[in-house]
Amino acid sequence: MVYDVHAILLAAQFAAEKHSGQRRKGALAEPYINHLLEVAQLVSKALEEPDTDLVIAALLHDTVEDTDTTPEELAERFGPDVANLVMECTDDKSLPKAERKRLQIEHAPTRSVRAQVIKLADKISNMRSILVSPPADWSFERRREYFLWAEQVVNGLSRPNAMLKAEFEGIVRAFEESAYRG
Repeated sequence: MVYDVHAILLAAQFAAEKHSGQRRKGALAEPYINHLLEVAQLVSKALEEPDTDLVIAALLHDTVEDTDTTPEELAERFGPDVANLVMECTDDKSLPKAERKRLQIEHAPTRSVRAQVIKLADKISNMRSILVSPPADWSFERRREYFLWAEQVVNGLSRPNAMLKAEFEGIVRAFEESAYRG
């Protein structure tokens, strides 16, 4: 497998700059870039053939949603393929949270296969974080609701990546086991 390492590192640097100062919601308050790197790593590991644009889009999947980055800026810097993939993964923050969550479920089957890879990797990263370092104000019930919602999104994917789906299911089992242990 051969990736354009220079292009991926430029995207990682761009993501780090755009998300500087942002932290994960968990008790550990990790730098947000850790999430983006984990999603990109999951994507790169799951692919049978190298797809530099997909790894770059994984690094940048939250830039339009959570920073002042525009789709046009992404297209100019990283090409229209990356910009389109990022936009497939971007929620409309002008909508209420409940509506955004509903739309993720509704739109899951219509996303391109490549965007589905990012979506699945993103859910894995978020769920891992909730298992290890949940937000301090999230009750067990709130965490359970997130897992149930994430399962609805992932189960709606028309062509989920098999390796990532197995990883996702393992995290769901780990959460269920932690609930059982109390």
